[in-house]
Amino acid sequence: MKVLVTGPDGVLGSNLVRELLSRDYEVIAMSENGKKSPTIDNLNITKIGGNLLNSEDVEAAVDGVDYVIHCAASTAMWPSRSEIVNRVNIDGTKTVIDACLKHKVKRLIYIGTANSFGSGTKLNPGTEKNAYEGERYGLDYMDSKYKAQVLVQKAVIDEGLDAVVINPTFMIGPYDSKPSSGQIILSVHKGKVPGYSLGGKNFVAVKDVAFAIANALTQGRKGECYIVSNENLTYKEAFDKIAVTIGGKMVNRKFSSFTTKSFGRINSFFAKIFGYYPQVTTELATLASEEHYYSGEKARKELGLPQTPIETAIDECFEWFKNNGYLN
Repeated sequence: MKVLVTGPDGVLGSNLVRELLSRDYEVIAMSENGKKSPTIDNLNITKIGGNLLNSEDVEAAVDGVDYVIHCAASTAMWPSRSEIVNRVNIDGTKTVIDACLKHKVKRLIYIGTANSFGSGTKLNPGTEKNAYEGERYGLDYMDSKYKAQVLVQKAVIDEGLDAVVINPTFMIGPYDSKPSSGQIILSVHKGKVPGYSLGGKNFVAVKDVAFAIANALTQGRKGECYIVSNENLTYKEAFDKIAVTIGGKMVNRKFSSFTTKSFGRINSFFAKIFGYYPQVTTELATLASEEHYYSGEKARKELGLPQTPIETAIDECFEWFKNNGYLN
């Protein structure tokens, strides 16, 4: 069976490709034209270049495959409003949907985000029944991922597309070459975390996400969304787990919501003036001051989602960084 994976070289894609190969799928990996992909270079896959916004590129990639897993997306959070983020995430997904319908693939797996559903508390975490609430943050990344999810579900209803949506929370694990989510681990290792905000979110091992996605090729219900999650942790709890796991310095300074949000506003202001990419923005500071907790019960029941301890995922990420020269 042939599986096309878009965005195969990110932290999720790199783990997903390996999971698919372990199940004897034939993998076609579509990356941006000319992009280097060190995390998948030595794997037994077929690599092709293409542009998600070019229908001819996408159709050529989809033609002849059995399944499509659409991981590719723009995750840029700065600037908060961005035409390219919308084009890649919304228009690019529409191009993939059209190609899947034209070439009659057996199933499309769209990789969304848990943020497309309203979050909850530790006692009452968010589920797939919660309505989208992300528009209040003013982030095109969040809004575009939700709009793309709606496009997929509409194609299921209106055009009979067999598709499933996977909605991961914050993923941790190896092959994080950017680095992306693993930057939090590097920051703790280097002692560059000045303190913690009062919010929290859900963390999941990226290998568990890859496992659930591979299962979703043949499991899960057509048209359904699945939040793929594991541990709901405050930022203090998350930093403690990271520090203990990698032998780093504990983060003990607590920042009030006022301090966190003020820093975000100031950082955004100077980023606009001096043209740098801020690590903390007005929008991200607001998110960091809130609780964003989710339940993965549906994915556990219907997709066999594993629940690997987050400490294991942290350790695997840190070891990969160590072995690939990221600690220096």
